[in-house]
Amino acid sequence: MFKRRLVFLFAFVLLGGMFQLHAQETQLEKGKEYILAGIEVTGKVSYNEQTVITFTGLQVGSTIRIPGDEISNAVKKLWKLGLFNDVNFYVKKIEGESIFLELNLYELPKLNEVKFKGLRKGKTEDILKATELKKGKVVNENLITNTKNYIENKFKKDGYFNTKVTINTLADSTDTEVDMVIFVDRGSKVKIRKINFTGNNELTVKKLKRSFKNTKEKKIYRIFKSSKFIKDKYNEDLNSLVEKYKENGFRDARVVSENVNYDPKKNKIDINVNVEEGKKYYFGDIRFLGNTVYNDQVLNSILRIKKGEVYNGVLLQKRIADNSSPDSEDITNLYQNNGYLFSNINPVEIKTENDTIDFEIRITEGPIAYFNNVTVKGNDKTNDKVIYRELKTRPGEKWNKELVIRTIRELGQLGFFDAEAIRPEPKNADPAAGTVDLEWSVVEKGSSQVELQGGYGAGGFIGTLGLSFNNFSLKNIFKKEAYKPLPMGDGQKMALRLQGSSYFQVYSLSFTEPWLGGKKPISFFTSLSHSKQFLYNYSSRRTTRDQSFNISSITIGYAKRLTVPDDYFSLSNSVSFQYYDLNNYNTGLFTFGDGAARNLSFTTSLTRDNRGLNPIFPTYGSNISLSAKFSLPYSLWNGVDYGRLAEKEEYKLKNTGNPYTNSNGEYVYTGAYITSTGSPTSDYTQATADQAKVDQEKFKWLEFYKIKFSTDSYMKLLKIGKQPLVMRTRAEFGFLGAYNKDRGVIPFERFFVGGDGLANYSLDGREIIQLRGYPNNSLSSSDGGAIYNKFSLELRYPITLKQSASIYALSFLEAGSAYNNFKTFDPFKIQRSAGLGLRVFMPAFGLLGIDFAHGFDPIPGDTVKSGWQTHFIIGQQF
Repeated sequence: MFKRRLVFLFAFVLLGGMFQLHAQETQLEKGKEYILAGIEVTGKVSYNEQTVITFTGLQVGSTIRIPGDEISNAVKKLWKLGLFNDVNFYVKKIEGESIFLELNLYELPKLNEVKFKGLRKGKTEDILKATELKKGKVVNENLITNTKNYIENKFKKDGYFNTKVTINTLADSTDTEVDMVIFVDRGSKVKIRKINFTGNNELTVKKLKRSFKNTKEKKIYRIFKSSKFIKDKYNEDLNSLVEKYKENGFRDARVVSENVNYDPKKNKIDINVNVEEGKKYYFGDIRFLGNTVYNDQVLNSILRIKKGEVYNGVLLQKRIADNSSPDSEDITNLYQNNGYLFSNINPVEIKTENDTIDFEIRITEGPIAYFNNVTVKGNDKTNDKVIYRELKTRPGEKWNKELVIRTIRELGQLGFFDAEAIRPEPKNADPAAGTVDLEWSVVEKGSSQVELQGGYGAGGFIGTLGLSFNNFSLKNIFKKEAYKPLPMGDGQKMALRLQGSSYFQVYSLSFTEPWLGGKKPISFFTSLSHSKQFLYNYSSRRTTRDQSFNISSITIGYAKRLTVPDDYFSLSNSVSFQYYDLNNYNTGLFTFGDGAARNLSFTTSLTRDNRGLNPIFPTYGSNISLSAKFSLPYSLWNGVDYGRLAEKEEYKLKNTGNPYTNSNGEYVYTGAYITSTGSPTSDYTQATADQAKVDQEKFKWLEFYKIKFSTDSYMKLLKIGKQPLVMRTRAEFGFLGAYNKDRGVIPFERFFVGGDGLANYSLDGREIIQLRGYPNNSLSSSDGGAIYNKFSLELRYPITLKQSASIYALSFLEAGSAYNNFKTFDPFKIQRSAGLGLRVFMPAFGLLGIDFAHGFDPIPGDTVKSGWQTHFIIGQQF
């Protein structure tokens, strides 16, 4: 028994915290049970008292022993919260069997602001996001240590072996908040000086180094792969080294030892790898076991491995199940594409004798699986019917992996969803019932685009407003509640484009219904356009309003998906009519300045497009197109002798002479012309008027035919990091011809080659063919070419393919030219270029880009090569 008025102190350390019992003028019996009458919370704490008491787990009125487990557990709970840096219990007073406690706490400070020293802003944002260093977060030693370790490890992974991180905290006047200052000294990158191999007798050092995809020696010529050392990538490469041996018959090859030696003076590392190659093996007998659906001959035709060939474990696995390619030709896909979802193929070594390995490929076929419920989630705007009609996986049909992959492509091609986020999710697979549910998960992206441009060109300011609605709903156009902000969800496309300047205006409207009637993939499309342009004097920069050239156009057509030769083919047919109205518009486009021309033509196009999976960044497949556009052969029945007209329009001088300008500003020739009546004249105006009459008759109805062919293919070359390097190859050819050689090739519908490839305001049927590295339209004559060919090769690498923005870099080689006729046509007489570029696709604005191209040849009529050109790309994909 302790005496009254003495001070008693019980102190012990518990879990790093100090627990104290302090009694003044109290009588305390050690180990006695008391009734907890009250707890007072003191110290530096922002929480309310009752909340803190709740944290302890102690309840007023309960029985506790002092010292005892109740107080010990309370201290543990408070420390476990990670909110305090000092926890003390005191006995405040004792009254009989009741005890009053004082809980003294010092709360940890909270984070106010984080400042970085030694890093760029872009790097700090990533660190803040990963470490979750946000205002109000409790700052303790654990947080500081974890932050320090994260930053150091992050930069070590990037090759900065000597990264040093120091973290200081600065408290405010109240000690309740602190600023965190993080000093980062990355040091210089540690490069790999040498990779040494020992124990290799069969494979050369060069081959082994090539198997290290991510770990490379420092070389001047190395561009795509850096020589920094990253531990995780190095471990992957050690596995790749063993795989390389397996590809060459050395099944038992292994890495005996490896070490990484760091030279701090040179800041370089040397890697030493010791291998044990083992024996070289060969394939022996390969038998199939359990196959009833396909016989051995069919399976062997896919396996394509013969007895006596060098053992290749990697190849064997790929021929059974190639996980690197979802649509590869392997045995697993053979079964998966024919309903056998539950099949299992497993190669087993059954005998090894000397250097020969016999295999048994054991096949468990299982039952045929059928799609049961096929559902879609994630489509908030797009109506279900738009998605379901594109699905190749339908309820009741056999499971087919090839059709699953095809559906991913079809949904991506719609342009309404993030192509990288389309996911098929098999659910409720039931081998007994032979059924599987398939849920398609999609993520919608903005499908409408805005084109808003302004610039100075062709003598004045040119403004453009374009609106493209790629998931439109025409049937809801009069429903007020459907405007969110526009009627959407039926997969239709509508585009409106307005363009104008002081001397021209263009208005166009187009509409496409991809499933006419809603039951078959037959699309209907139509477009209307009208342009009005006035004569512009470039020297005076004035527009003459009473001299104009108007073009009105309408197109109606349909396209149908075919099933033969396969369902990647489509056939498109359309009819178009253009009306050209000239009002005192003498520019040289036609020889007549007053009058009209008409163009009624039919276009048919056969296309095979199996590019996939992402329409913005295809990685495989091709797009092959053959089209023909032609008018009616009016010269067969209109009774006009174009040979006689051609003679009349030649207007050759009888005698050599030079033109001069008279006092009235008119051209006068010293020689003579032959007029339409056959009589000579020296009056240039009379001769020109006579030719205008001839041309007005010739171009009353345009007569022509146009043939075009293009092939566009994509192929993955290799992986750089996590993304593929893709090669795109393209070839194009176009020819504009005439039924009647005396009538000649029309001045419309021609090919203009060179430049960025963006169409201008003219709606005369011309085709703008891009060829970077040269000025716009510079590789064809002023009237355009009747023939063109073009070849290009691109290497593309994606920087990001996120929904918000898809960005990829590219390099390219291009060559092509335009020709006036077959006499001048030479497919090898072309202009060449090379360059680099960048593409950014944002759903709201479409494709944007920039190219820096170097033209190696002079443009026609010049002697100096084109040199460097900069091209800005808007709304067009090369």
